[in-house]
Amino acid sequence: MSIASNSTVIILGSTGSIGTQGLDVISRHLDRFTVTGLAAGGAHVELLAQQAAKFHVPTVAIFYKEAVPALREALEQAGAGNVNITAGPDAVIAMAGSGADVVLNGITGSIGLEPSIAALKAGSQLALANKESVVAGGHLLFSAQVRENQINPVDSEHSAIWQSLRSGTHAEVAKLVVTASGGPFRGWKRADMENITPEQALHHPTWNMGPVVTINSSTLMNKGLEVIEASRLFNVPPERIDVTVHPQSIVHSMVEFEDGAIKAQLGTPDMRLPISFALLYPDRANRPGERFNFLNHPQLTFAEVDRAKYPALDIAYDCLRRGGTAACTMNGANEVAVAAFLARKCAWLDIVRAIRYALEHAAFVPSPTLADYAEANAEARALAAEFLQLKN
Repeated sequence: MSIASNSTVIILGSTGSIGTQGLDVISRHLDRFTVTGLAAGGAHVELLAQQAAKFHVPTVAIFYKEAVPALREALEQAGAGNVNITAGPDAVIAMAGSGADVVLNGITGSIGLEPSIAALKAGSQLALANKESVVAGGHLLFSAQVRENQINPVDSEHSAIWQSLRSGTHAEVAKLVVTASGGPFRGWKRADMENITPEQALHHPTWNMGPVVTINSSTLMNKGLEVIEASRLFNVPPERIDVTVHPQSIVHSMVEFEDGAIKAQLGTPDMRLPISFALLYPDRANRPGERFNFLNHPQLTFAEVDRAKYPALDIAYDCLRRGGTAACTMNGANEVAVAAFLARKCAWLDIVRAIRYALEHAAFVPSPTLADYAEANAEARALAAEFLQLKN
């Protein structure tokens, strides 16, 4: 579905990496969009208040109710004291489902699933950066659509596939090739990875992303999540999805067709490109900033993934093949382990160990309901905390 001019838009996760870049894109196309709502967790109330003031937003939703007083003060200081505040998880879901023309979901983590479902059920076009909605929600996300093609992918890899697929039909697709930068430890040996620090893992060589996504990139769990997302978004089985290391992050992904032709989307590693394509589809933005020049990149290299060094990728493939609640369990355990690593409560290698422990001990539901997914997520988090010996 194309997005009309003068569209209303809601930004979920507005103070995060995707949200701030999404608002930057919108600020260059104010003739096309009116921002009617912003939602955020509550850690950056000053930024949220500034966004509300700049875009004249009537309502903001904040996940953590305890942040409301600080947000109210920040809004007053920003000259936006008349902005309505709603608070709590249900407030974020309600905003997502309020019927805006477009909802950009830039929330990080599985808490983004219910807002995604609410947006789809309300008929909004969903610009989806929250890959956990697809991973943890499975078929429930897609069954919430009220029309075909209601989801516009925002992840650079899935945007690349989406754009490349415009060159052929689904029946003509032989395989998808998802590219991976290899993260900050691409040249490291497994033996050198025992004492990785958060600072090292957060130092991504090509992308500027939020902390959770950056840690996931360092373990290649992010690529595993993206394989699951690609399979479910584009209805391609896991055996026809390859992952290739591409350190330059210029080729964002590829589609190989039955005749051997390969279509790829290339560009500088700038998330504003896939965000603008998702928001403005089928139009393309006249986007300022660095443009790709082949002469500045004389070598584009590709390599196999070292799966022994990065076992998270095979775990994700296994969960995709199993279906049911497996990927939800994997994702829930990963979220707990990544948070523990960032808080210096576990080692980097413990992230995958905690995921394996959760998958080995969790219940498995082959045809889950939303309640089953919620229960699987909670159980996975408890099992990961148990393995990592985390205290409440």
